[in-house]
Amino acid sequence: MDYIQSIKLAILMTCHNRRDTTLRCLKALYQQDINFDVYLVDDGSSDGTYDAVSTAYPEVKILQGNGNLFWVGGMRLAFSEAIKRGYDYYLWLNDDIVLESTALHRLLNSHYQLKQQLQPDSIIVGSTKDTFTHQTTYGGQKQQKRWYSRKFVTVEAGTELQECETMNGNCVLIPNSVVVKVGNLDPAFIHIMGDLDYGLRARKQGCSIWIAPGFIATCSRNSVRGSWADTKLSLLQRLRKVTQPKAFPLKSWTVFTRRHAGFFWWLYWLQPYIRAIIGYQDLSASAFKEG
Repeated sequence: MDYIQSIKLAILMTCHNRRDTTLRCLKALYQQDINFDVYLVDDGSSDGTYDAVSTAYPEVKILQGNGNLFWVGGMRLAFSEAIKRGYDYYLWLNDDIVLESTALHRLLNSHYQLKQQLQPDSIIVGSTKDTFTHQTTYGGQKQQKRWYSRKFVTVEAGTELQECETMNGNCVLIPNSVVVKVGNLDPAFIHIMGDLDYGLRARKQGCSIWIAPGFIATCSRNSVRGSWADTKLSLLQRLRKVTQPKAFPLKSWTVFTRRHAGFFWWLYWLQPYIRAIIGYQDLSASAFKEG
């Protein structure tokens, strides 16, 4: 559609020490037939990411981090810089994603369709699939309604727009009208939970969240090897890892569960720590992923 070419779109990314992965993501991004600006936070990479990106894509606006921003901190920095310049849309994009050739058109067209239905304050989530199995890896999320478990599970991509409750932040299109209501990512979070929290806060502000039809990109699921959920690690190792920034640091996890898990939030709060102790893996619990 012609209107897409006049849209001001900011692509928000953060990266740390995976130069080739980041370059592969940017290569697919720049094959999209849409105008956009890229805000990339290089969070203290020591593998030459800054120089490689600057050489291959000099138009990318690279912001420097100190190595301690993690996903939420990096995306929050990119988001804040882009907001200063004012865009119609902001796209969260993980640097391990490879977009389909028509991905941005499909995301924007999905939002246009909802605008025509008088739902302009709608976030559009792009579902990703594994490169080899073609199974859904990240995307829209729905929460289980059991009184003892409020974990989030991934919604399978469909052939039509479908509404969900929140989202993984891997590929998410946010219109400016939502940003005006919700603002930036919450600094209470470090690596995980910030994306889920943003979606849940958006819904509380009267916004809606929709999954675009089909798959938007490929992105393999992160392995649990070496994480708090790796049953090959000792109990002490799992307990140390479960409270680290990429897992469930006590302060962030307390904020999230008290804010979103209802009256029995403390039962939900206990779950990752109990799972670390007993060595229980539940790979369907998307809120428990590491990035």
